[in-house]
Formats: sequence, structure tokens, C-alpha cells
Amino acid sequence: MVPSSGKAPALLHCGLLVWAALAASPAAPAAPPAPAAAPTAAAKAAAPLGSRQLPITVDAASSEVDYRTNTVVFSQVVISQGVTRIQADHAHASGLNFANSRWTFEGHVRIDAAPSGSLRSDQAVVEFRDNRIARATASGKPAEFEQQRSDSQQMAHGHADEIVYDVSDGTVRLSNDAWLSDGVNEISGPLLVYNIRAQRVQAAAQPGTDQRVHITIQPQSVPAPPPGKPRSEPGKSPPPTPQS
Repeated sequence: MVPSSGKAPALLHCGLLVWAALAASPAAPAAPPAPAAAPTAAAKAAAPLGSRQLPITVDAASSEVDYRTNTVVFSQVVISQGVTRIQADHAHASGLNFANSRWTFEGHVRIDAAPSGSLRSDQAVVEFRDNRIARATASGKPAEFEQQRSDSQQMAHGHADEIVYDVSDGTVRLSNDAWLSDGVNEISGPLLVYNIRAQRVQAAAQPGTDQRVHITIQPQSVPAPPPGKPRSEPGKSPPPTPQS
């Protein structure tokens, strides 16, 4: 993403260690730790993805750090960790690290987390816990979500005024004028909860209101019979084929 100014400043590349150094006061150098044995290939394969501390990188066109309030402001920012990527026109954070911080992104926000899917919105609030994304709340008119289905070539996609992606639960919660499609059928209502892992959706309406859940099911087309073979009707056996 290129800044709108005539001469774009060089991108700033910041790692998590750089941020920690900015936030901490100078300290005496410590003795280097003893080298640890490299993990075997089997150990790497056995370690769950959530337990791996992947590095976090931040690229931005400009940044501003306020040490008194412990806040940071970025423009044209991209934050990456493994297959997860967040980009926006502007971002500001309540902390100078990702161990426990709350980030607000504004303007052309896009969050990609393959294979979980992607979010697009006007604004998003992202909570980091233990150097990972814990929750993302996207809002817009509308905010949009999409995911490649594992059981077909269809794309599941939806939109709502607010979309909450809970990483630990593996769910996407769409509320306020929510709509979701599996690529063929559609469902809409005031609240839809999509389970990313199970690819299952739950819908609910507010009690005591006239709001309803609407489902549109597309009829499945019946394949045409081979040439010379008559089409069978439901509940009827096809006529016997004439013998020569």
C-alpha cells in the first residue's frame, strides 16, 4: 500500500524486539545464554501451531511514539505474523508490545488469516494476548467476511455492521443486518454465528421482536441422462430399455 503523498517516505520495518527496547530503560548487558539443542524435525511437527512463537513484524510509512502515554500511531501500516496479516491506513495502540495490547485500525482495514479467512471493514479493534491475536472486532457499512470452504470450491462469505472473530473459539459472530452465504444457499438475520472449523452456522432472532431468520435454498439441478436413456421421475422406476 503506497501513501497518498507525492513522495512516499521509506517504509519503516519494526520488529517486536525493537519495540521492547523502546519501552524498556537501559540495562547492563547480560551474559549470553548457553546454546540450546536444536529441536528435531519430529519435535517441530509435533508442536501445535498455537504454541509456536512466530515473529511479529510491522511495516509503516510513518510512526509516532508517545512515551508518556505509552501509545504509538502508524500510517499505512502492515502487521504480519506467519500467515496472519493486518493492514490499514492508520493504526494506534495502547501499548508498545504485543504481549497485552489493544490496537485500533482505521481506513481500508483488511485482516487475512489463512485458512480461517479474511475480514474487511472501515474500522477494527484487535486485541493481542501473549504475542498473538486473541480477538478482532470489525465494524463498517458493512464489514465483510469470506473463507474458502474445505469441502468444495465455493467461497463462504458474509457481511454485517459488526463482525467479531474469536481466535480461540474459531468463530465469526455477525450481528446487525447479518447475511451469510455458503456459495449456494443464503441465510440472514439479526445474529449469525459461523464456526470456522466445523463450517456450521447458527442463527437467532431477538425474543419479543418481529425480526426473523430468512433462509434461501437454491434448488439442486438434476444431471441430464446419457443420450438414449429416458429421464426418471421421483418415485417412479425408469421404463425398461428396449432389447434388440
